[in-house]
Amino acid sequence: QVQLVESGGGLVRPGGSLRLSCSASGSMFRMYAMGWYRQAPGKQRELVATITDGGTTNYADSVKGRFTISRDSGKKTVYLQMNSLKPEDTALYYCYADVERTFLDTRNRYWGQGSQVTVSS
Repeated sequence: QVQLVESGGGLVRPGGSLRLSCSASGSMFRMYAMGWYRQAPGKQRELVATITDGGTTNYADSVKGRFTISRDSGKKTVYLQMNSLKPEDTALYYCYADVERTFLDTRNRYWGQGSQVTVSS
């Protein structure tokens, strides 16, 4: 089974920074895209940022210029550096990874447990 474990959430003041990490473990043949979604109370889950296995990144308009996604393929870890945080960034952040467990497997999406990010003065 593939497991994703997140870390790095917390409480920060507006304008502050946080870095989220998400590490994958378990048997994997190949890992494709990784990324982050977030869900604020009463709102739908929204895509924050993605990074392909080739390193191509994509961001939601609301975080462009403030958030940076990166990955360490050797460590099977994806990071989300969040700068200039705003109260509207408050949400539960979920990482994901698209993985083939064996060369016969189909590509499946696995999710982290969620990390709370709260931006408040």
